Amino acid sequence: MVRGFAPTTIRGYASLLARVLARFDRPVWEIGPEEVDVMVRDLVAQGRAPGTRRLYVQALRSFLEFLRERHETEIYTRFGVRPGNPVDRYNRVRHTGDDSPRVPVPPTVERVAAFFAFARDQVATAEDYRAAARDYAVLRTLYHSGVRVSELVRLDRCDVHVAQGASGRLHVRFGKAANASGPRPRFTPMLDGLDRVLAWYLADVRPLFPGTTTLFSDPDGAPLKPETVRDRLARLLDLEAGPASERFAPHALRRACATHNYERGMDLVAVQHLLGHRHIASTMAYVKPSARFVEDAWQRATATALTALAS
Repeated sequence: MVRGFAPTTIRGYASLLARVLARFDRPVWEIGPEEVDVMVRDLVAQGRAPGTRRLYVQALRSFLEFLRERHETEIYTRFGVRPGNPVDRYNRVRHTGDDSPRVPVPPTVERVAAFFAFARDQVATAEDYRAAARDYAVLRTLYHSGVRVSELVRLDRCDVHVAQGASGRLHVRFGKAANASGPRPRFTPMLDGLDRVLAWYLADVRPLFPGTTTLFSDPDGAPLKPETVRDRLARLLDLEAGPASERFAPHALRRACATHNYERGMDLVAVQHLLGHRHIASTMAYVKPSARFVEDAWQRATATALTALAS
């Protein structure tokens, strides 16, 4: 509150810290590096994304720094222990791919369709209709437009341009910057029915929230936080109660957008522009076609060659 954070941000940080502290069976100032190793190992075993693991470790580090700066003397006086730093260079997750055993495979077309069918049914029966409907629109936007979560939460209502292009476009004014290069704005098309989803959302759902400019808002009218989007998706997956192998993070929907559009025949350069990548090598890392797609492509190529020889 002193630093001016919004109530939703404070609740998000408090919720994350509570989950971190619940991982340990003794006061946090008594834990050592090995216990942090166990926490990270358990998160990996649960299929948590590297970014989520990094948030857990960073929350632990920040809380211990707070204890050292504000309460070290009190803790030492009462318990005879000084808060240490169990997070070292061996258990610190520095980047999303630092400790990933492999590049995650995005959910299949069938898996995404089944999940959205479930999410749509939840909208019809949810106690909090406006939140469930907003979440459905948020996740459909992530998948069909390929925007990053950090870009989605900064969209305003004025960024939805229904008259541009064949199906309308989103103006991503705050595209991800790299190496302090500044925002990289772009227009991304609203593909595969996203224009209809957002038209319904703007007409029927958004008016149920406070009248601010943001496109996807929290109950106070402030923009959603990235961690809120992750938490809401995790809640839906919990309700779906599917196998752990079928869980996915919001960023997996961006990977799925790239892969599925490529499998449908979209040129790789077009996928690059859709995702807002500066280098096509980044796009190639996102596209993970299924084995069936590779086999189908081989069969098409073989059939084309045979037809050419026969003529």
